[in-house]
Order: sequence, then structure tokens, then C-alpha cells
Amino acid sequence: MVNKIYNLPAPGPDPTSMNDCFEKVFKSEVENIASIYKIVEMSMAEKDWATWNFMQWFVKEQTEEETLALDLLSKIKVAGGEKAGHDALYTLDLDLGKTPDDATLAQDVTVEKP
Repeated sequence: MVNKIYNLPAPGPDPTSMNDCFEKVFKSEVENIASIYKIVEMSMAEKDWATWNFMQWFVKEQTEEETLALDLLSKIKVAGGEKAGHDALYTLDLDLGKTPDDATLAQDVTVEKP
């Protein structure tokens, strides 16, 4: 099986708002995991177990990134989405400044210890 890797596409237009920015971040993370899964699937099809094993770190890391991006998108929606005012964005900024830079995966918690 021969696979070709092509140039990465140029980035799209700049965000028009904070809401648009967070939506673009989430969309990018979803596209990233789809690309990672393609590599994982190729490694399985070719029985390239070293690559498959290597890619597991990327799968876990990207799952965390999707979780963080979804959290950002949820927070901007609560702040008002496209209609978020300056006060709401300021409060959101303060909240994000206190947010740890990691995510807990659902698979890593229990009902007793969420």
C-alpha cells in the first residue's frame, strides 16, 4: 500500500469574533484527531505495530485537546456566544487564566471520583 503525504493547506481566514475563534479551534482539533486516526488505521492495516504503539500517545493527547477546545466553546456559549459583551469576555478571560492546562479524560475517572 502506497500512501502519499501532501502539503498542509494554508490556514483559513482570521476569526471574526471570540466565538468564531473558539469554534475554529474546536474544528481544528476535530480535524487533527481524524488525521491521527488515519495514521493509526494505516498502521493497523499494514501491521506496523511500532507505529501503532507510537501513535497511542498522540491519540490520548489529541483527545485531551478536543476536551479543552470543547470546554472553551462551552464557556463562550455561556458568556453569550456571538453576542458576548465586554464584561462577559473579561470575566471569561479571568476564568481562563485560572484554568489548568490539562484535561481529565472520562476514561480516567469513576463515578465516585469524577
